[in-house]
Amino acid sequence: MYAIILFAHGSRDPLWHQPIQAVAQRIQTRDAKVLVACAYLELTQPDLPQAAQQLIDQGATELCIVPMFLGVGKHAREDLPVLVEALRRAHPAVEINCQSAVGEQAALLDLLADLALSHKKAPR
Repeated sequence: MYAIILFAHGSRDPLWHQPIQAVAQRIQTRDAKVLVACAYLELTQPDLPQAAQQLIDQGATELCIVPMFLGVGKHAREDLPVLVEALRRAHPAVEINCQSAVGEQAALLDLLADLALSHKKAPR
């Protein structure tokens, strides 16, 4: 069974989580057969190992981690690969893949540019 983990930084502010959770809800709406969970690097639960275990306990045999980072800083470049490798060692029977950070994906960059331009006023 295919599962997606939306992996974000985390925050103590509960409102900060709403966009990540909204993406998870949209995934479920678009494909109810896909398991989806949110996981956080710090300051929030569940962390990546906890979210992965929850999905595996629900029958996931393939995990796709989607790093929800616009900027590709130390967390995406250094911390996440270490966490993913630890997951692979802990769950050798599960296929675990990690996408590039959303901030590196052309589709999102194009969407952000479109959103910025959508409020442009017509010339007078």
